[in-house]
Amino acid sequence: MSNEDLVSVDYEVFGRVQGVFFRKYTQAEGKKLGLVGWVQNTGSGTVQGQLQGPRSKVKEMQEWLKSTGSPKSRISKAEFKNEKTVHSLEHSSFSIVK
Repeated sequence: MSNEDLVSVDYEVFGRVQGVFFRKYTQAEGKKLGLVGWVQNTGSGTVQGQLQGPRSKVKEMQEWLKSTGSPKSRISKAEFKNEKTVHSLEHSSFSIVK
């Protein structure tokens, strides 16, 4: 593990992000980058969750959430809030919350 700060950030992604395997792709991308956290659909048609991991990897994931997503998704915007430095990861894996 590098000496890089561990950060935690909450996110919400807007657009066509439900019914397009967005959560599954988000989980796979998060795991690929070595991040932990969770992702879930909201009642308002968005996808939200939390990311935790080394700052540079979290930044990569934020870019992915803003511009890539799942193949059939259409992202209109992604919002990130509550970014903070954490001393240890609060999740053990990257999970999909039903």
